[in-house]
Amino acid sequence: MQAKGMSLDIMYAMDLDQAKQEQDRLSRGRSWIETFRENVNARVSEFVSNVIKLGRDDPRRVLHSLKVGLALTMVSLLYFCQPLYNSFGVSAMWAVITVLFVFEFSVGATLGKGVMRALATLLAAALAVGAHHLANLSGRIGEPILLGIFVFLQAVVFTFARFYPTIKARYDNGLVVFILTFSLISVSGYRDDEILKLAYHRLSTILIGGSACIIISILVFPVWAGEELHNSIASNMDKLASFLQGFGHVYFEMDQDGVSKQDKSFLQGYKTVLNSKNNEDNLANFARWEPGHGRFQFRHPWKQYLKIGARTRRCAYLIESLNGHVKPQAKPEIPGKIRETCMEMSLECGRALKELALAIKTMVKPFAARVHIENSKSAAENLNSLLQSSGLWDDNMDLLQLVPMATVVSLLIDVINCTEEIAESVHELASMVNFEAVEPTVSPEKPETGQSKPVKPSDDVHTHSVIIVIGEASLEN
Repeated sequence: MQAKGMSLDIMYAMDLDQAKQEQDRLSRGRSWIETFRENVNARVSEFVSNVIKLGRDDPRRVLHSLKVGLALTMVSLLYFCQPLYNSFGVSAMWAVITVLFVFEFSVGATLGKGVMRALATLLAAALAVGAHHLANLSGRIGEPILLGIFVFLQAVVFTFARFYPTIKARYDNGLVVFILTFSLISVSGYRDDEILKLAYHRLSTILIGGSACIIISILVFPVWAGEELHNSIASNMDKLASFLQGFGHVYFEMDQDGVSKQDKSFLQGYKTVLNSKNNEDNLANFARWEPGHGRFQFRHPWKQYLKIGARTRRCAYLIESLNGHVKPQAKPEIPGKIRETCMEMSLECGRALKELALAIKTMVKPFAARVHIENSKSAAENLNSLLQSSGLWDDNMDLLQLVPMATVVSLLIDVINCTEEIAESVHELASMVNFEAVEPTVSPEKPETGQSKPVKPSDDVHTHSVIIVIGEASLEN
């Protein structure tokens, strides 16, 4: 009896252990399901937040998606309506494909791709029909050989042409469509005797799809590439101006340990200007296709915007070098007069760029920008005089400690010259487009910087060198 009782106790303990293990497995399963559900909810919530943010950042993206849906619905009527389907048959699918390939975000991009696709299809269809008739003259045996040679030659020639930079930038889409259309019609015509009907259906459906894209793009909340380029150039100049207006306070108010008292987050806005070339080139190519709209009439000088953009990027590269000096590093104490003059140079350049950006945005002649440029050049002259004066520096000062400061001064002078070049380009644009003339709000006789003497505009200001004299030694930059 005692042995039997012990066996029952052992069995009972085993049952309890198994029940506990089963309960642990169920608990782990519930925990895994709960964790999985929380992860799914978090990912879904993050995705929805990103979608909402994408739409809020630029509501035109939502409108563009709706316009593409509208265009696809319209061309789908070629399939849905029986009379239209009887006319085009399965070739109506090319209208749908055309909408997907042609409809772009801006009017210029849509118009350019639509015209390129139509012209390439027309030319390729005509050449394919001619190649088909020429191949028929060689008999049934020679026809596929000649067609294969024609397809091979046109594919080789136009594919190689796509590597040419100018053609790649402007006509790449048209060449792809040409190769596709010529190959399809040439090869299909070998089995189908109605090659003219095939070419007609393909051309007509592409024209229908392209026309739907262009009409909707222009009439329904249009997005103009020219206006995008115009605003982009002004915005880039404004970012450089923000850096220059704050650089002096950040750099020249560092303590001896190289720690700035100012917030430096605003200094990073210029970085987007460094890689703006491709975007500006694309916008300029698209803008050439657009008809006159708003303030931008036919034959608007879009190339001048590229010139301004190139000079703005050059200034951004100089600012990138300046930004390299805004970092924790020990530096000698800079005399107050030199500090104030350098801050004035940076501040006046920033104000000039602000005025130029505002002038482009409002299409008003930038009279005030010239005043700020002259103020910065005058400050550079004053700095040159200060650096050559005796008693400014300690004779025992290490020259190597002055190299970073001399580099900053040299870069600021280069920024002044670059700002003047940008101003010249903007004045050229103002003359080409006839910007509105508005009286300047800043007088050359009363500069905002509080100089002791009025600024006399001069084109002969020499600010190409800076000489720092310390006892008998000199450092020339």
